[in-house]
Amino acid sequence: MNGNTGRDIVHRWEGNPLISIADLSFRCSDIRNAGIAQYNGEMVMLITIESLQGFTLVHKASSRDGINFSVEHKPFMSPPQTGPRAKYENYGIRDVRITPMDGKYYITYIADSDLGMRLGLACTEDFKAVEFIGYVSQPDVKNGVLFPCKIEGRYALLKRPAGGAIWMSFSEDLQFWGDERVVMTPRGGHWDSNRIGAAAVPIEIPQGWLLIYYGAKDTSAGPLVRLGAAVLDKDDPAHVLARSNIPLLSPREKYERIGDVPNMIFSCGACIKDEELFIYYGASDSCICLGTAQVEQIVDFCLACTVVEDYIESIEEEQS
Repeated sequence: MNGNTGRDIVHRWEGNPLISIADLSFRCSDIRNAGIAQYNGEMVMLITIESLQGFTLVHKASSRDGINFSVEHKPFMSPPQTGPRAKYENYGIRDVRITPMDGKYYITYIADSDLGMRLGLACTEDFKAVEFIGYVSQPDVKNGVLFPCKIEGRYALLKRPAGGAIWMSFSEDLQFWGDERVVMTPRGGHWDSNRIGAAAVPIEIPQGWLLIYYGAKDTSAGPLVRLGAAVLDKDDPAHVLARSNIPLLSPREKYERIGDVPNMIFSCGACIKDEELFIYYGASDSCICLGTAQVEQIVDFCLACTVVEDYIESIEEEQS
C-alpha cells in the first residue's frame, strides 16, 4: 500500500483523512475514534460521533476494501434514555473496541456520565443487533479491550484506570472481574511519560501478543498523544517482553495537529489485511485516518529498543 515514508514507522494513507464530517449524510459536532472488525468479507467500523446536542454515540460504517467506507445514518449504539443504565451513560458512549471470539464480536466501550466513567461490554453476532452484557470495571476507568481468546481458561481484559497505567483483570463469566495485575506504566522522560492505554485489540504473533498502545505526554501547549507498541508474553500477557522507546506514529499533518483536541493520534482498532497491519486512528478528535505497517517491522523495532535499553541498564549497573 502506498503512503508517505521517512518520518514514522507507520505510513499514513495518502488519501487521509479517511472519513471526516464532510463525508457524513447527517450533521454532527465531531467524529473520532473507531473500533474495527472483519466480518463477512467486509471491514466493519464502529465510530464515535458526537451529536449536535453534545453527547456521544456509535455509528456503524462498512467497506469492501478497508478504505472507502459508507457510514450509516442511524446509530448502531446509543446511550439509553430510561432504565438502570441511563444514569451511567447520560454523557454518552464512546471509544469502542471490537474483539472477535468464539463466533461473536465483543464490544468494549466507555460509558460516560456525571458519575464518572466505566467500561461497558456488549456483544453482537451480525452487526445488526447488539446485546448489553454489563459493566466490567470500577468507576474512573478510561478504556479497555478484551483479548481475542481466553488466557489460562479465563477472559482477559486490558484497562486504564485513572492513574494512567495499563492494568489487566480476569473473569470466568464476563460478569465478575478480579485478579488484577499491572502490565505497563508511563515512563518518565519518555514520549509516554504521563498516561498510557491499550489502543487496539492485541494481535497474536509468534513472539506473543502485539499491543498497539497510546501514550500521552503533557506539554505547556496541552497533551501530546502518540502511538507506540509492545510485545506481551503469550501465556502471561502481564509480562512485557519488549516496548518501543520512541513512537510509531506522531501528530505531524495538519489534520492531526488541528481539531477539537489538537495534537492527538488515538486508535481503537487495527487488523491484518493483505499481510499488512491496518491501523485506524482518530486525528485531533475530528476525523478518522488510516496508517499501515509491516507487523514484523514493528516487532523487530520493539525488540531492538529493548536490547538497547537492557545494554544501557547493564552499563549503568557496572558504573554504580
